[in-house]
Parts: sequence; C-alpha cells; structure tokens
Amino acid sequence: MILRRPTLRKNLLKGFQGCLAALLLLACAAQGSSLTNGAVATAHPLASEVGRHILESGGNAFDATVAVSAALAVVEPYGSGLGGGGFFLLREAGDPARQIFLDARERAPAAATPDMYLRDGEIQRELSLNGPLAAAIPGTPAALVELAEKRGRLPLKTTLAPAIALARDGFAVDAVYRQRASWRLAALRDDPESARLFLHDGDLPAEGHLLRQAELAETLERLASQGRDGFYRGEVAERLVQGVRAAGGIWTLHDLADYHTVEREPLRFALADGRELIGAPPPSAGGMILAQSLGILERLSWREAEPLQRSHLVVEALRRAYRDRGLLGDPDFVASPLPHLLSDQYLEQLASSIDPDQATPSSALPPAPRWREGEHTTHFAVIDAAGNAVAATLSLNMMFGAAFTVPGTGVLLNDEMDDFAADIDGSNAYGLKGSSANAISGGKRPLSSMSPTFIESAEEFAAFGTPGGSRIPSMVLLSALSYLDGEPVQAWPAVPRYHHQYLPDVLQYEADAFTPNQLDALRKRGHQPRLIERDYGNQQVLYWHKPSGTLEAASDPRGIGRALKVPAGREPVTAAE
Repeated sequence: MILRRPTLRKNLLKGFQGCLAALLLLACAAQGSSLTNGAVATAHPLASEVGRHILESGGNAFDATVAVSAALAVVEPYGSGLGGGGFFLLREAGDPARQIFLDARERAPAAATPDMYLRDGEIQRELSLNGPLAAAIPGTPAALVELAEKRGRLPLKTTLAPAIALARDGFAVDAVYRQRASWRLAALRDDPESARLFLHDGDLPAEGHLLRQAELAETLERLASQGRDGFYRGEVAERLVQGVRAAGGIWTLHDLADYHTVEREPLRFALADGRELIGAPPPSAGGMILAQSLGILERLSWREAEPLQRSHLVVEALRRAYRDRGLLGDPDFVASPLPHLLSDQYLEQLASSIDPDQATPSSALPPAPRWREGEHTTHFAVIDAAGNAVAATLSLNMMFGAAFTVPGTGVLLNDEMDDFAADIDGSNAYGLKGSSANAISGGKRPLSSMSPTFIESAEEFAAFGTPGGSRIPSMVLLSALSYLDGEPVQAWPAVPRYHHQYLPDVLQYEADAFTPNQLDALRKRGHQPRLIERDYGNQQVLYWHKPSGTLEAASDPRGIGRALKVPAGREPVTAAE
C-alpha cells in the first residue's frame, strides 16, 4: 500500500458536497474489487474520485481526462487551471494502438517582443512572474473541448459537471493548499481578486475552510454549453481581455480567437528488450532528456552497476542531457535538432565522455545557455478498459501562476512568459544560439520540461509523469529506471530522488536518497551534493500487463493524491446518480 495522510484526506472530503457526495459513496463501495475496468491516478483525491466516476458512467479515458483536468483546476488552483496550459500524451486503443501528443502549451500574445521585460536596459523579472504581463494565452480550455469533441463519448456538460459542482459548492482547504499559498502569499495579496478568492481576510484560510469559486463555475458552465466559443470568444473572452489590459497586459481578442492546440508526433525512442519510449517532443525538452539519458545509460550497462555507481552514471547522463536542453524551442518557429541529439553516433560520443570513476565538471563540457523554469504543475494518468490512456501534465508555471485573477471570470492566469529566454546572448557547441531558440516572439510557445511519458512493449504499458519544473525529467527517469528494474508499481513514484541539470553544477538530493557514506564517496568522485530541504514532485503512474489484463496505479506518497481502480462488471452509473 502507498502511504496515505488520512487527516488531510478527511478534511478534503468535507468539501465534496451536493451531487458529488453520491459519487463518493459509489466509488467507496466499489473500491474493494481487484478486477478493474480502468484506473486513474491524480494529485488530489477529489479529482481521482471524479475520474473514476466518469469511467464508471460509461466515459472513456479521454472523457475522464476532461473531467479530471477541470476538477484539478478547481481544487488545485496553485498547480493548473483554465488560465494555463499543458501537454496531453494520448494512446488510442487499436491494432496497432495510435499515440498522439496534444500540445496545449500557452502561446505568447501577438504583441510580445524579446525586450518586453526590459526597463532601463535591465531585465525586470518581476514583470514576467506576477501580473497580467506575465500571462501567455491559455491552452487548457481548448484542449478539453477538443478531447471531448474528437475522442470522448460523453458531452462536455456531463464531464464538466463535477468540476462545476466543486467550484460552486466548494471544497475544504487542506494543509497542502495552505503551504502552496504561503509561498505566494505576498503576490496573492497584491491582486484584490486573487486575495478575495484564494485567501480569507487577506491571510491564509484555515484548514477545513470551504473555498468557493462561483465565477469559475460560471465560466466552466459557458465552456460546457458553448464549447470553445465559451472561452475564446464572446462574453468570457471580452472580460478576459478587458481585465488583462486594464491591469497593464497586452492580450487582444484576436489572441484568444487565434489560439489553437497542435497534434504533434510523439518523440519515439527504441529501448532494450523490445520496449519503446514514447514521450514529449518540443516544445517540451523532457522527452529528449529522457531519451538521451536512457540511451546513454544503456550504453554504460547501468543494470549491472552497484547502487553508488549507478547513481554516478545517472548524474553524468543527466548532466549531458540537460546541457543540450538549450538547443530546443517551439518547433513551429525553430528547426528541431532531435535527429542529431538522439542519433547512435552522438549517444556513443556522450557515453564515451563519461568517466566511470569521476564526475565531469560542467565547466569542462561545451557551454550551453542558462535557463529557468517554474517548479509547480500537476500531473495525472488514466486508462480505460479498452486500453485508451492519457498521461497529462498541466501547469500555470509558478504556484498560483501570475497570482492575477481576471475579475468576473474566476480564471487565475499563468505566468508562462517567464519560461521564455529573456536574455538571448550565448551560443552552444553547434553554433546555434541556444537561448535564441526559446526567445520571446508573438504566437510562440515557451520551452517546457513537462514530460508525460509512456513506455510500451508487446506485453506491457506504463505511464509516468510529475510536476516539478526543471526536475521533471530526472524524476521521470528515476521512476522509469525503477520500472525497468522490475520494481513494483508502488515503488516507482516513491523512489528517492536526486537531480543534476548541468548548471548549477550541483547534485541535488532528497534526504533519503543517499547514506552518509555514499555522500562521502560521491564527493570524492568530484560531485557536489546539496540537500533539498523539502520533498519535491508529485508523480502519478499506471501499469498495464496486457496478457493478463491486470491494471495497477500508484500515486506519489509525498502528496495527498490517490490512485483508484474501476471495478469490472459494474453497470454504468447514470447521470441522475
């Protein structure tokens, strides 16, 4: 069993009122069955219950994805929402199955320029972090409509109903919410609408406080009844633009009407034993980092290495993969170097550059540009009885995004403009200005580390993903290695974490990742370990053993998330129920 926090969950469930109370009773009654018709794992127990309910109601994995995304927008406003975007890695069941990468990353407004955050010749980062000038055009609402219309079985009015109820009736604030809000308290206080909605009398709401979002419920209702036009055109769009521009932003109605998702071919990389990594392509850097790291490790016989040696090899692989991150950008604006970065010749070169006994100082590697990325998103995974599956990572960038809520809409905006490279100086080993690939430009999508990931073979299917900003690829890598090592599913998201991202040249680690003797040995090898004072990430995983039909799911024990199975042989729950 995964470790749980019953007190937190008890407080959370107090807020699950109205029609959703019946949902919980149905879900709990079915929990004991070992046979499954699907599974869902999310970062919040209420969202997991919503996802399972949709599957039990006859919806498929794509319907559940819509419902879960909307529910998380309500109960995790610090991690995702209608004012943000994300990546959806889709598996459409069939013979053969088809994988699609749905890019719902935010786009820069048309008026955005590389110097928009320059004041008196200096970059003012505050402008790209807080307030409407930090916000790119959201992609999540468009993705939800597209998933429902193109791949779902149920109407939007059905899949969005649980989130609407949660927004209108409220949910109970928990300790995680309070922690996240405390980290952004000053910014939330600075915006009157955000302070009204997400604080209580200007301070952190108490645990158990019922947080209601009536305006967000109305916006969700318009999305449910009008589809895309309920957000990107009409009254909501007008309110969004008016509110953003009144506060100093640059959005236009055309920016909203012009937003579109993109279906991209997933990154595909052959692994040993007939397995294939199916991951996120640019504008995500995550798939490249994972593929490159796994390609290097396979060439270094990582399976046979003792624990300390394995950690050394993982760190050195990550160091090189993160160095190459700066070469990537929005593929609609810049050419992709993936064929070179994942070629056998280049991977052999990277693997042969690793000293088995000593760390390579990052300063000794060819240079790459510095970069930064917000640390909090949300991730979930869902699979249905037919084998349709989704791994989705959604984000506002920083916790509570730009900490700016547009009056009259309940929509908390992202601060994803901060993921662009404001400073385009510097170049990489290949002569390409790496940071210029991710420079600000109107209509462009910023580079991201979000890494929804599948690993699939003829007999097995596994899904991975987590929030965590720049650390996302390293977290997914460690979980994938746990899977490839034959560890049980519950161990994948629980694996102790460590991280290296080329610059700064430090080995970050959780408290239980290494023993004191191992830390001493790593230092002797030239590594620079640095303890991360708090746990990070919130991974959600799925596993499907195809011959037996067995489904397993697990949620990160560091969070309050929940993994649920859908019992086989149950009659669909009716809409009235």
